[in-house]
Amino acid sequence: MSCGSLDVAIAGAGIVGAACARECARRGLRVRVFDRAGVGGGATAAGMGHIVVMDDSEAQFALTRYSQRLWQELRPELPAAVEYESAGTLWVAADEEEMAEVERKRGYYEARGVACEAVSAAQLAALEPNLRPGLTGALLVPGDAVVYPPCAAQYLLAQAVAAGAEVSLGSPIVALGEGRVRLANGETIRAGRIVNACGAWAPELTSGLAIRPRKGHLLITDRYPGFVRHQLVELGYLKSAHSLTLDSVAFNVQPRHTGQVLIGSSRQFGAADGAVEAPMLARMLARAQAYMPALGRLSGLRAWTGFRAATPDKLPLIGPVPGDDSLYLATGHEGLGITTSLATGRLIADLMTGASPSLPAEPYLPSRTLSHEN
Repeated sequence: MSCGSLDVAIAGAGIVGAACARECARRGLRVRVFDRAGVGGGATAAGMGHIVVMDDSEAQFALTRYSQRLWQELRPELPAAVEYESAGTLWVAADEEEMAEVERKRGYYEARGVACEAVSAAQLAALEPNLRPGLTGALLVPGDAVVYPPCAAQYLLAQAVAAGAEVSLGSPIVALGEGRVRLANGETIRAGRIVNACGAWAPELTSGLAIRPRKGHLLITDRYPGFVRHQLVELGYLKSAHSLTLDSVAFNVQPRHTGQVLIGSSRQFGAADGAVEAPMLARMLARAQAYMPALGRLSGLRAWTGFRAATPDKLPLIGPVPGDDSLYLATGHEGLGITTSLATGRLIADLMTGASPSLPAEPYLPSRTLSHEN
């Protein structure tokens, strides 16, 4: 059965799909979002919610910085449930080699207009008293923030609905492309444009994508207001994040609006089971306690996992698919989907409507990894 006709059909009601729906609906397009479960599930529900500038590459910096500015513009209208907090990030240096990286990052950020400050060991101890003694210093990036991802996704989608978008939950998509979306119930919907925003599951609907699911663990504690004051990330995190094959853990904690402490992080390729793995969780917590020993005295409430969509060059796939004028991708964000969701939605809408892109789209286009034959 075939019914209806849309300007834009979006597969996936995570934060990226919600951001795409919001931007497209606000431009007057007829939009409908489909998800097999609910709003803000998948990687969105499993994310830490860090709104952070990153500098793995010029393209990554441009996307994260632009999106962070969009979040800052949106902040005054965000409801309390989104828990937007300008906690700032401390990139923690454990030795002189990592302190040299602090200076490199500081120079890079300052040259591009990002406020930051190198802090000494004594200053770091004053900023975060629960860190262990003996650390060398850190880079403070005060403009970074955190949000509660599921509620952020719900807010963005609510804005899309207010602009005329429709949402179909519990509607698994089994096929898409060539201007059609086919649901598991046999219904077919026509759409001028289709967005695959299904994260790590995007390859199930679009073959040939250079995306691999990367499993990550998180744990949240009971409420300990003031225990952690900033998002804390070890500079060694960057080394483990670069690995595309090895399982790894890194010190990454953040304060939540509730006073809880969110502890990460782990990375695994080739893990298909979403269950919490006790050995990996133990490794992650041991790494966290190596930087912040007092974490061992806190009560953990819940641990969970999620799968993030990773690409070989660590950049998302945003834009049209070669060989199918109707199909667009908005996936492959790995651990930066929360940060870059607003910029992704803006780019998708720009490309669909022929507007001048708000930032150069070329580094993120799927054509860099997909050809017409795919």
